[in-house]
Amino acid sequence: MDQSIQSNSELNIKEVVLKYISNWKWFVLGVFLSFLCAYVYLRYSIPQYKADAKILVKDDRKGGLASELSAFSDLSMLANVKSNVDNEIEVITSRTLIERTIKSLGLEFQYLNIGRVKSEELYKNCPIQLVVVSSNENYFKNDHSYRIENKQNTFAIYDVSDVLIGNFNYGQKIPVEGAALKVLKTTPKPIAIKNISVQIAAMNGIVGSFKSRLNVAVLSKNTSVIELSLIDPVKEKAVDFLNELIVTYNNDAIDDKKYISENTSKFIEQRLNIITKELGEVERDVESFKKSNRVTDIASEATLFLDNASEFEKRKMETLTQLKMVGSVLEYISVSSNKDLIPANIITQDQGASELISQYNQLVLERNKLLKSAGEKNTLVKTLTTKIDALQENVKSSLRQLRTNLQIQNRDLEKQNATISGKIAKIPTQERLFRDIDRRQHVKEALFLYLLEKREEMAISFAVTTPNAKVVDPAISTINPVSPNRKIIYLGSLLVGLLIPFGCIYLIDLFDTKIKTRQDLEKNTTLPFLGEIPKLENGQVIVEHTSRTSTAEALRIVRTNLEFLLGETKEGLAKTIFLTSTYPKEGKTFISVNLAAIIAQSEKKVLLIGMDIRNPKLEEYMEMPQRGLTNFLADKTGTPIDDFIVKSPTISNLNVLPAGVIPPNPAELLMGKKVTEMFSYLKQNYDYIIVDTAPVSLVTDTLIIAKHADSFIYVARANFLDKRMLELPQKLYTENKLPNMSILLNDTKINNKYGYGYGYGYGAEVKKETLFEKYKSFFKKA
Repeated sequence: MDQSIQSNSELNIKEVVLKYISNWKWFVLGVFLSFLCAYVYLRYSIPQYKADAKILVKDDRKGGLASELSAFSDLSMLANVKSNVDNEIEVITSRTLIERTIKSLGLEFQYLNIGRVKSEELYKNCPIQLVVVSSNENYFKNDHSYRIENKQNTFAIYDVSDVLIGNFNYGQKIPVEGAALKVLKTTPKPIAIKNISVQIAAMNGIVGSFKSRLNVAVLSKNTSVIELSLIDPVKEKAVDFLNELIVTYNNDAIDDKKYISENTSKFIEQRLNIITKELGEVERDVESFKKSNRVTDIASEATLFLDNASEFEKRKMETLTQLKMVGSVLEYISVSSNKDLIPANIITQDQGASELISQYNQLVLERNKLLKSAGEKNTLVKTLTTKIDALQENVKSSLRQLRTNLQIQNRDLEKQNATISGKIAKIPTQERLFRDIDRRQHVKEALFLYLLEKREEMAISFAVTTPNAKVVDPAISTINPVSPNRKIIYLGSLLVGLLIPFGCIYLIDLFDTKIKTRQDLEKNTTLPFLGEIPKLENGQVIVEHTSRTSTAEALRIVRTNLEFLLGETKEGLAKTIFLTSTYPKEGKTFISVNLAAIIAQSEKKVLLIGMDIRNPKLEEYMEMPQRGLTNFLADKTGTPIDDFIVKSPTISNLNVLPAGVIPPNPAELLMGKKVTEMFSYLKQNYDYIIVDTAPVSLVTDTLIIAKHADSFIYVARANFLDKRMLELPQKLYTENKLPNMSILLNDTKINNKYGYGYGYGYGAEVKKETLFEKYKSFFKKA
């Protein structure tokens, strides 16, 4: 393409901006409608409020509430209690705790004041209360809706399909499918609300709703303070839910701790009863031995040996005590199931066994907690069960190993004790028997005191059981709703109101490839621009001498521009102007007729020739005889051309040579010598010759006779001709196939914003567009 065309096709920012500014009314309308939609949405949408609370949870990695138990840090019962924020967040957001909170507050029941457009929830302000007296197991698994119509002393209740169930008194039992209901008054005053909708939500559904809206997050990495937030249409409901959820969470944590303490206390109490009975029997044996042998203090006779053997005896008693405890724990494990907890902190010598028992209890507690919300077949439950079974075997193995070690140690001590006993072989038999009884007494006493100590530790632990969370800030709701955000909605509506017209105009312009204005021609061609003819006004086909319309003025400007384009021709010869186009119906015949009429009105002798002999159109503008150009070219008798020319009855100085009968061989006729002879004769007898030719894209007729033209006017119709077809006139111009070629834009729109309407219509009365015409023009404007 020519370099000038490429430069013309560059983006003109000013033109693009003016294109959108010219359609400012559509932008105003878009913004108005968008704001109207935003207003309606805000008017009838339900506002959402956000409530939040802050709590400090126990986290052994970050401190938390552990300092509150520092006074009891020496108690081994508290040494293995571990907690962290991540686990506690999962507990807080569990379905089990949320369901407990919902049931505690009765949030599965929702009371609505039925309005014309939207309903208002009557949280804590409802004058009635619906009570489910009895129901089957499936009633709360589905949603239920009832409408209660208040009357003076009674009420009518309707089901979800608004079918009347019946009329009842307040407090009367109402039988419905799957349940029995009661409606109670919550206030002694008369009920002013006429229609109340009661929604009973399915438990799974409402738990899922609160769980999805509940947000729990740690405020920072270095603290164990977490923030709980909830968004709900009723701010009081959101506040109550968060506060109750914190209470439920703390109670659940306390119950878990008490569960461990109670089970350990039960085991210790059982062992104390057994040891107390055994200790009583040993003490009776001591009493009987001393009475029967009349002995008061046998040890004084072997003081020297006892001092040497005291250390061995002490270690042997400790070993026997531990063996007894290990045996008791192994016996307890063998008769208990994997759901029972193993007594903790009974074995003190072996930290490995004690740690395993603590881990085992933690897993059992975790699985029991999980079983509250999941079944036995749950994958996580199965995994925990497997871990518990494996850990139980490890505990048994560790205890057996400990027992073996103690037995070996005991045998060593017995050997050492035998050596000492050999040294005191001379001590009476009574001393040996008494020591055996006395040893058994000390073992029982040591075990008894040990269990008493552990019982006191568990009592203290049970008494100081604290909640896992400390409330830093109780729940509080925002004053203004968080949704919908009025500023964001109006800002978004403004953007949408601007973007929709912008997008429509852009898409229309993007997909509309028709030429619109002079700029389209100048961007795609380098042909001289002759002028543009506005759309025909008032149905006038041929402009009159007194016509002041924009079409008439435009034709006069074209006539003036044409004079500059033609320049000086040979003296005494007519100026011959050919008109053509790319396709039919682009208005070349209309331009030909009116251009001839305009030139004739300037006292010039004008001849209008219809040389579109394949599809003649002059007859649509003037009354023409059937004989014409084709008859002259086909005539063999020598009839002069003047016999086929007719004068215009309405316009002086204008003669017309009709196309004549459509011939079977139009191209051959136009190639004959008679055409050259005809133009030679006519140029000597007229001042101007206007020739209406055939479209150049369909036939070659125009190119055959182009040599007879002084100038070619290429007519392009606005909103009709595709921009891509402008390559044809550009090629004809570049190759100089049509002499002295110029282009004319036909059927353009008048734009009153520029004062003169494309430079035309000066002094003329411009017709105002109707709203419908403006709407249509919006989709056709460039």
